[in-house]
Amino acid sequence: MGDGYYRNGMTQTPIERLSLRHRVFSNAERGRVWVIGHRGAMGHCPENTFASFDRALELGADWIELDVHLTRDGALAVIHDEKVDRTTDGRGFVRDHTLAELKQLDAGSWFGPEFAAQRIPTLDEVLLWARGRHTLVDVEIKNAPIYYTGIEEAVVESLDRTAMAEQVIVISFDHRSVQRVKMLDSRIVTGVLYAARPTDAGLGLARAAKADAVLPHWAYVTLEDVQTAHAAGLAVAPWATSDPEILHRLIGAGVDAIGTNHPDVLRQILTESPNVSHAKESDPAAEAGR
Repeated sequence: MGDGYYRNGMTQTPIERLSLRHRVFSNAERGRVWVIGHRGAMGHCPENTFASFDRALELGADWIELDVHLTRDGALAVIHDEKVDRTTDGRGFVRDHTLAELKQLDAGSWFGPEFAAQRIPTLDEVLLWARGRHTLVDVEIKNAPIYYTGIEEAVVESLDRTAMAEQVIVISFDHRSVQRVKMLDSRIVTGVLYAARPTDAGLGLARAAKADAVLPHWAYVTLEDVQTAHAAGLAVAPWATSDPEILHRLIGAGVDAIGTNHPDVLRQILTESPNVSHAKESDPAAEAGR
């Protein structure tokens, strides 16, 4: 890695703890593209596991994205699907298992036998892992087709317990959940996910949910819409592609961050793009002065 890269996962020195809001929304940072490891580095490792999160940082991700569901006993499990069937050796809905039951499941062998030791993490566990590495976290609340009463409160409480409220962005396709999180704690940066091209570049969706960012599917990103969002003070962070041609187009449109299953692919493109500012080349001394 280049001289600007720190193995703790961010380009700041360990003593720095700049908030996500400062890093992403500062005028000085406009033009930088942040690499978000979608479910870690799910193109290389079993998604939403510590193996995947560690690998994402090794491959150049600036921060990691994950998904949360509520267990039967009210814990926040880091898993994408409402059922455990696809990514573990278990069966059934997350909501029908206790945390202890989920911890017994193998969350890695489906991807490869070398990952057999992987287990489903909790949100607290991942946040503490990220805190120790000065890494930002993108927390997606999964709240449909199953709706979890109190999941927003549980997420905010987890952020408080781990002192990570200002080091995350909380996002969801359920924009009422996004609105609820902002009502519970205005410090938390939030974003609305969608797979469409709204007539107003997503401004209305963000405004209604009191969100700070719009996260459209990559197919609906245009230069015009990015400029409109930026003019309204919103960050734009599309998801989720590893296709070099598409990544080049998104970078050209001026987005602030990109979710990708292969952080190494996006990092390489950014490294080879001299006109694009990106996190791994930032100056820690300059960061401290901002």
